[in-house]
Amino acid sequence: MPSELRHDWRREELLALFDLPLTELLFRAASVHREHFDPAEVQVSTLLSVKTGGCPEDCGYCPQAQRYHTGVDATKLMDGAAVLEKARQAKAAGASRFCMGAAWRSPKDRDIPKVAEMIAGVKALGLETCATLGMLSPGQAGALKDAGLDYYNHNLDTAPEFYGDVIHTRQYQDRLDTLEHVREAGLKTCCGGIVGMGETRAQRAGLLQALANLPAHPDSVPINRLVQVAGTPLAGTAELDPFEFVRMIAVARIAMPRSMVRLSAGREAMSDELQALCFAAGANSIFYGEKLLTTGNPDVERDQALFVRLGLRPMPLDHCDTHHGTATPAGATVHADITEPAPACGRAA
Repeated sequence: MPSELRHDWRREELLALFDLPLTELLFRAASVHREHFDPAEVQVSTLLSVKTGGCPEDCGYCPQAQRYHTGVDATKLMDGAAVLEKARQAKAAGASRFCMGAAWRSPKDRDIPKVAEMIAGVKALGLETCATLGMLSPGQAGALKDAGLDYYNHNLDTAPEFYGDVIHTRQYQDRLDTLEHVREAGLKTCCGGIVGMGETRAQRAGLLQALANLPAHPDSVPINRLVQVAGTPLAGTAELDPFEFVRMIAVARIAMPRSMVRLSAGREAMSDELQALCFAAGANSIFYGEKLLTTGNPDVERDQALFVRLGLRPMPLDHCDTHHGTATPAGATVHADITEPAPACGRAA
């Protein structure tokens, strides 16, 4: 029977999956993956920051927080014409969607018309649009939707009970509220978290429980592996066991079978073998290019070579799941690398 979409996962069920022998867990996750996706296809994505640094929050992982000394300089919001030029470059390189990120706790109402103008301009080029700007009010989410925004990224970061160990300047409910505003505005969601911040396995299961039990599963679920940046409170945290990261990918795939599961921050430090295990566990999306936010990302040539070695291919622009006779799940489009990228935002994607 095809895997069902559930929104009532119990923590104990998810922990039981984590506790399976790794080979059994990989088999189950790969079986679910094949029900909904071509296992040889991987979505390739990029993200352009339109405003970097100077964030007033205290997220313990983030080099963009203004209170930490990480060498990331604050920049103003990019000029709209410059953003559109980047979007044109992306489209010329084969992109179908253009993502914009800004290091704000939440945008001010006066910022919304500027971002909306960018969104409308990108939309006019024939591209899908996505953004990550921090917390949104219902009115702001509606204004972005009216401007042509298709997707919004806002992560839960970690389990509710561990959240206060990492962030103190906003509450977990604030994040849930923004996701509700985004859904109510009719926007699709991109929502995941970060692992390797010192959390327990039970807390990793708690993050997946929070994600899978949302009213609608996120269209894409970025799983970020902590990139330790000198000057941030989490620098020096014990590194997560690579096999535990693979388990996180596999359980995410089982709990949210139709979502894109994205390898995001931290891929630069992953071996080819670890990435291969993640693809086998059901990951089917990556960020592509030299930079992801303010941390490194594997270069294009390495990714292309890995795809060849593993027999993988980028998911086509207008991919259709012919096996099931349905259109590709939301988020399954290719984002080409943007040449000469602007300084990138420090938030995990």
